[in-house]
Amino acid sequence: MTSLHPLVVFDLDGTLVDTAPDLIAALNVILAREGMAGLPLASARNLIGGGARKLLERGLEAEGRTVSSAELDRLTANFIAYYGEHIADHSRPFNGLEAALDGLAEQGCTLAVCTNKLEWLSKRLLDQLNLSSRFATICGGDTFGVSKPDPAILRQTVARAGRELASTIMVGDAGTDVGVARRAGVPVIGVTFGYTEVPIEALNPDRVISHMRDLPAAVFGLLSATRAPPAAKR
Repeated sequence: MTSLHPLVVFDLDGTLVDTAPDLIAALNVILAREGMAGLPLASARNLIGGGARKLLERGLEAEGRTVSSAELDRLTANFIAYYGEHIADHSRPFNGLEAALDGLAEQGCTLAVCTNKLEWLSKRLLDQLNLSSRFATICGGDTFGVSKPDPAILRQTVARAGRELASTIMVGDAGTDVGVARRAGVPVIGVTFGYTEVPIEALNPDRVISHMRDLPAAVFGLLSATRAPPAAKR
């Protein structure tokens, strides 16, 4: 990496913040309105990750229901309206997050968010948790008209943060995060405490951490490895 000021780009749900309690509560409200039983948090948390519409679609599938595209549009709008009013009722940063962000910032890292969550919902959540000011930019699935794993969303997030791909590291919890990083050509750190049906280790990120206290060491380890000169040939 060539920059002395690296950029660390974070996924949001399941990486920065444990949003599952409020997301699944909102999902269950919508399902109940349609005469369906709710889903247990423990099993439903892994449905999260593709945005509101995908969460509704997965939730309906779990209940054995399929609906038309127009009906799914209506349910998604209802979900977003309810969730937006209850976005931080129970959602909290993962343990050690703020200390980890402090450690990265103190070492000259710029921080950004790249999520498939809608931008305004992402900003509202981070505002309510007093985290927004830590990030140079917060980009959602609607910000550029593409979502992860399309590499365009990561490239444009990096550009909006005023940095370069060559000095960027991605941090996420799921296949979309590893996928967007690989497609954009940047290293990726996976967290084990997020929302994914496939264990993050199986997706082969460059580093895996199980607690945010380990994030700065993982970031700077990747930076050192990438900056190291190639071994001399004998």
